Amino acid sequence: IFELLVKGLMRLEYRGYDSAGKNTTKDNNQDIVLIKKKGKVKALDEELYKKDCMNLEAVLGTHFGIAHTRWATHGEPNAINSHPHRSDKNNEFVVIHNGIITNYKELKKYLNSKGYEFESETDTEVIPKLIKYVYDNRERDDLSFSTLVERVIQQLEGAFALVFKSRYFPGEAVATRRGSPLLIGVRSQHELSAEHIPIQYNSGEGEKNSHNRPEDSSTAVSVTGDGKGMEYYFASDASAIIEHTNKVIYLEDDDIAAVVSGKLSIHRLNRQAGEDPVRAIQTLQMELQEIMKGNFEAFMQKEIFEQPESVFNTMRGRICFETNKVVLGGLKDHLKEIKRCRRLIVIGCGTSFHAAVATRQILEELTELPVMVELASDFLDRNTPVFRDDVCFYISQSGETADTLMALRYCKERGALTVGVTNTVGSSICRETDCGVHINAGPEIGVASTKAYTSQFVSLIMFGLMMSEDRISLQGRRLEIINGLRTLPDMIKKVLALDKNIKSIADELYEQKSLLVMGRGFNYATCLEGALGRPIILCCQDDPEVSKNAYKTIGLPQTVDCLQGILSVIPLQLMSFHLAVLRGFDVDCPRNLAKSVTVE
Repeated sequence: IFELLVKGLMRLEYRGYDSAGKNTTKDNNQDIVLIKKKGKVKALDEELYKKDCMNLEAVLGTHFGIAHTRWATHGEPNAINSHPHRSDKNNEFVVIHNGIITNYKELKKYLNSKGYEFESETDTEVIPKLIKYVYDNRERDDLSFSTLVERVIQQLEGAFALVFKSRYFPGEAVATRRGSPLLIGVRSQHELSAEHIPIQYNSGEGEKNSHNRPEDSSTAVSVTGDGKGMEYYFASDASAIIEHTNKVIYLEDDDIAAVVSGKLSIHRLNRQAGEDPVRAIQTLQMELQEIMKGNFEAFMQKEIFEQPESVFNTMRGRICFETNKVVLGGLKDHLKEIKRCRRLIVIGCGTSFHAAVATRQILEELTELPVMVELASDFLDRNTPVFRDDVCFYISQSGETADTLMALRYCKERGALTVGVTNTVGSSICRETDCGVHINAGPEIGVASTKAYTSQFVSLIMFGLMMSEDRISLQGRRLEIINGLRTLPDMIKKVLALDKNIKSIADELYEQKSLLVMGRGFNYATCLEGALGRPIILCCQDDPEVSKNAYKTIGLPQTVDCLQGILSVIPLQLMSFHLAVLRGFDVDCPRNLAKSVTVE
């Protein structure tokens, strides 16, 4: 169980890497042991073997442990502020939390007034204290663990994915989410008897029978009557569990999942109109080797060199180069509605925003619609007017970016058609938009986005091509772009072959204090994405006029103007990789950056 938890954290380390912690139940009794450490997961792993408080060789009938890697938002990175957080010194309740609790100050003040003492500076610590308060003041002794959690989340504001453990409920786990991703991996020694799990709702009698819900085996995922031979994995990302199972259930906001006696049940307070009463057990296509570094120094480097394949996969099955037809299956049924719209609004953060900037010009040209490109946080701050005949695109690699997700909900309230452009099946943006495009870039682990950027770029261009298929005046331009896309993977390979040249430039530059990246038109977004210069010029091969004024020249193959930005961003990706390595930085986990910003 220790190795499994630590390995899972290492797969998730790109999400947070300043401190980590875990706990498990000691031997077969109800004592809960917490181990927490500042720094990377490796430091936590080393700490485990220093402890003599548990028998690491013990074989147990039931294993249950929780672990968390942190990116500090409240309180400095240290052991006390690391998760799991506890209700008291006896560890009666412990919890791990992704997200942010916005009303934690009010809750903390209230719990302080009731005599509950806090030890950390985090917003999370109010959660285990609150569940202990609910438990201490329960009206009946037979309230279930999941009912306690249900009462707690009704008091929480903000975003959270939570997993709870308690010494009062040995062998039980309860998990819930709102606004932060959470999935459940299901692994069985036997074939699963169903492809979905029904949702249980509170009946009219309310609490009277709610405490029996998790034990109701007729609606729980379990193959054998006693629940043996089952394993459940709660994770914020499939990469943590893919080596154990490819069967997953994606939880929705306010779902409460409970495992009791090896059986999983999911329930909610009330059923809303139009709500799906089941959660499907999905089969992931992701392979373990996709998230392994292989022979590369870092995930970032691996993902840069995967771009010939990732760009090809983005186009595969969508562009027919024989007939010059482009079909994005996820948008096909909404194409007429999109063509009738007043304007396109493209919304994203960071690199996803740059992908929108990079393609705005060609989208306006091909769709003949006004295109607004918006930084999600700024879009919300301005209370931007949005109308029913607008079409809003949301670009996010993870599909969980908090500002982009809030912008999506803002536009949905105003009746606009919403379109997701994500790299993560089952993500919040993927599920909450009316339609969308999966960019098919494959898992991207490095914090600095590389292959997701180029696949987002290509996806938006394919949308423009699909919109312009019946425009006679644009057929020549469409053909030019489609021919450029046909040769794009091979052109990317040619640019990647320049890596040694780029590395030699980085060797000369890495002690410089700053670099200035300049460009305009189609290349403006490339500059935004590459800005980390004596002029190092990225130009087409055999351009002597430009080359004579340059300190260094990187000659690139020439393609159609609107695709040139894909070829010219790759040297900047390689340059930033080599400069970071030479300057001694952690390439995959740059300082003060997280892969997916899931809090405001």
